Amino acid sequence: MDSTLACLAAWMPRQRWYAAKGRPPSLRLVSWWDLPADRGGASDDGARVRTYLVADEGALPAVLYQIPVVERATETIDADPEHIIGSPEPGSTFIDGPFDDAYAQALLSLVEHGGTADGPQTTATGHPAPAADPAGRLRVARVVSGEQSNTSLIYEGDGIPVICKVYRQLHAGLNPDIELQEALAAAGSDHVPTPIGWVEGSWPDLSTAHGAVRGSLAFAQEFLPGVEDAWRVALHAAARGEDFRSPAHALGVATADVHRGLAGCFPTHPAGAADRKATAAGWERRLAIAIAEVPDLAAQREAIETVYRRAMHVPWPALQRIHGDFHLGQVLHAPGRGWVLVDFEGEPLRPMAERVQPDLALRDVAGMLRSFDYVAGSLRLDDPERSPEAVRDWVASARAAFVDGYAATSGTDLDPRHPLLAALELDKAVYEAIYEARNRPTWVAIPLGAVARLVERPAPVA
Repeated sequence: MDSTLACLAAWMPRQRWYAAKGRPPSLRLVSWWDLPADRGGASDDGARVRTYLVADEGALPAVLYQIPVVERATETIDADPEHIIGSPEPGSTFIDGPFDDAYAQALLSLVEHGGTADGPQTTATGHPAPAADPAGRLRVARVVSGEQSNTSLIYEGDGIPVICKVYRQLHAGLNPDIELQEALAAAGSDHVPTPIGWVEGSWPDLSTAHGAVRGSLAFAQEFLPGVEDAWRVALHAAARGEDFRSPAHALGVATADVHRGLAGCFPTHPAGAADRKATAAGWERRLAIAIAEVPDLAAQREAIETVYRRAMHVPWPALQRIHGDFHLGQVLHAPGRGWVLVDFEGEPLRPMAERVQPDLALRDVAGMLRSFDYVAGSLRLDDPERSPEAVRDWVASARAAFVDGYAATSGTDLDPRHPLLAALELDKAVYEAIYEARNRPTWVAIPLGAVARLVERPAPVA
């Protein structure tokens, strides 16, 4: 296996989903399992479909990656070089699994038909949902471009179009992406895609010498072809100066409806002293990281902490399950159906143990308010000559309409200057400063500008 690990170690740092940018992986093979190459109707042409679980022990704690691979005879390879992992042995070549039809069809078959695939101390089990296609008709698969953390395949042809997300980083426990959307769909919500099925795995526990853990490997759901996400819809509207108040109000209504559904599907509890303390500690931790990585924030530290302290002296609503990484890119506009929410995994930089805990629903509201601000920032970056006043007016009206729609549906007396909402929006801007400094330095001005505005915003009159 040394040659296999060497191939993977050379290839992984070039992938968008690899977390430890700037250093080579330190890999250990944890396990693997095989899927029949002819599963789902694909022809058996000598390919081997194997999924490796490899731990990168250069990170603390170690990160576990799921690496699907199709192995073919080198002389038969016609794949794009970008998707070729390497040749661990002479005459044999590895292809990144999602970009080879043998893996794509075997994965969909496991999701829709169920069954298991086994390896050393490891099992992958398919769990079809009621909407899964029992006929298992062969569909053409393609990979979604541009994803950061996972790899998704779209299947189109006969039957329901399907999108299947393959989780690249694995965690113990049911992924909230699956857990929350399954619950909402079962409760009859129209604001999430229909689940098709998922794949659950068990593998050796990295934290102990013995035992195993269970977690999510992939999730398939209804694909909505020909739709745009709310980011593109809003960006185009803002660029043309079109009134966006009605769509923004409807998005607020949909958001509140999803929150109401989640509160009905999962336990809630009052925000006690320990919850407030933990939330405040998270704010302070992110602020410390941000100041270390974005020194321009240091001058705002006292003003930021003042906003945080103000939020600790007002009543807090009950804690519940939430989306956790809510922004315009996580919402689809489906004609005849309205706004549909997707990607319930939570913030990528937050530990999974935090993402599955009950939280403040206002965190999602704050995230969407920040996303509207990003529309203005993006337009200004693309066209510095554009009138800043016109863009600010567009964003202000969209934000107000979103909050009005949310408040009307949730029954919340909500003011954008509410101390708790202001603190959550400020915390989100601090988080964004960290993210942009690490990934898109030219965009860091957007959250920095937001921090400056948020700390100068007057508090509401008591």
